[in-house]
Amino acid sequence: MAIEHLGDRMAKLRRAVNLTQEGLSELSGVSVDVIRKLEQHRKHSARLPTLHSLARGLGVELTALLGDPPGVPSSGEADPPQLVAVRRAIMPPLFAPPIDPVGVERLSLPLLRAELAEGWTLYHSAEFGRLMDVLPGIIADARLLAAVGSPEQRASGQAALGKALQLGGHLAIRLGKTDLALSALERAYGAAGDSSDPLLAPMVSNSVAWAYQRQARLDDARNLAVHAADGVEREHTHTSEGVRVWGALLMSAATSYARSDDYDTANDMMVTAEKAADRLTKLPPPTDGKLVSVFSRSSVRIERVRLAVQHERPEEALKLSKGMRLSADTPPSWRTWLLLDVARAHTDVGDAEGAVKALEALKRVAPGWMRHHTLAVSIVSDLWAGHARPVGLRKLAEFLGVDQ
Repeated sequence: MAIEHLGDRMAKLRRAVNLTQEGLSELSGVSVDVIRKLEQHRKHSARLPTLHSLARGLGVELTALLGDPPGVPSSGEADPPQLVAVRRAIMPPLFAPPIDPVGVERLSLPLLRAELAEGWTLYHSAEFGRLMDVLPGIIADARLLAAVGSPEQRASGQAALGKALQLGGHLAIRLGKTDLALSALERAYGAAGDSSDPLLAPMVSNSVAWAYQRQARLDDARNLAVHAADGVEREHTHTSEGVRVWGALLMSAATSYARSDDYDTANDMMVTAEKAADRLTKLPPPTDGKLVSVFSRSSVRIERVRLAVQHERPEEALKLSKGMRLSADTPPSWRTWLLLDVARAHTDVGDAEGAVKALEALKRVAPGWMRHHTLAVSIVSDLWAGHARPVGLRKLAEFLGVDQ
């Protein structure tokens, strides 16, 4: 799938907040000429300080400007058939006849949960095309199980349906379809209310907070995450599932604080989350970890590195990342962000060799993510424009198609 050009994404974000090119130039400190060249595709990348300035001027996080490939670009064109099928699964036709229970005997909750776990694995591995192929069937199966059987069986089915719709919401966010994401998550929250899983509603709330962050609704994101975290802390932190959900909500709230330029509060919350992660070693592990929020000491440290880099504290980021040992269940998407952020931090302090080593590691771990990632291209472009060109840089530039 083709990736949306940086200039196109910037133009959409600029128009969404009613800014002219001159207005964005004034807020960001980036020249109108650079902005115009990017939007006209006469310039294909920008140096990291420029990207940071543009993101601040637009009022978005850097990932909103650079995108989270390899997803489907959010363009004015009609949705591809795969996405139409996902949209229809999330939002079934209005006034459709009741669900026909034929075939329900072939379904079972364990089988459906196994399908869900595989779906989340595809998501975290950035296999978005394959996920779009299987997700409509997963949602349909979950909707069927949620509608038949005893009250207890329906409640379990509603839990599966909520988790399937939450997965649809996450996928939609990655594809740049935040309105579809919020529609999916609203339905997921409704299913959570009828489900047998008391932690599902706060997990969905965390997903909604992420969607709000992508829309620059930082106050809404922060307030939602804090409220949900307080509820989980009162009732559920005696289990590993509860600690993971609570910790993930703390991280989400911290991210919103950081993006609101309150780095100190964000850092304090991250330290609290890191201490909470230590409690997981003393509790029995979740029965199905793939269906619970991603939260561990590794994930907290990865997010702390990320926030430090985004707030132009590269030395702090490198100190936090030094000697990290990632847990075995750290998803490829999280490993990708860590290596990108470490490469950014090395670039910001002028350590080209360290940046190249981090990017080489990323190429080994997640070549699919790297090949399509605008930030990786920008880092390599920065390094290529510098005076020092370490061994390995040319191969990275060739791999990413950076002009030499």
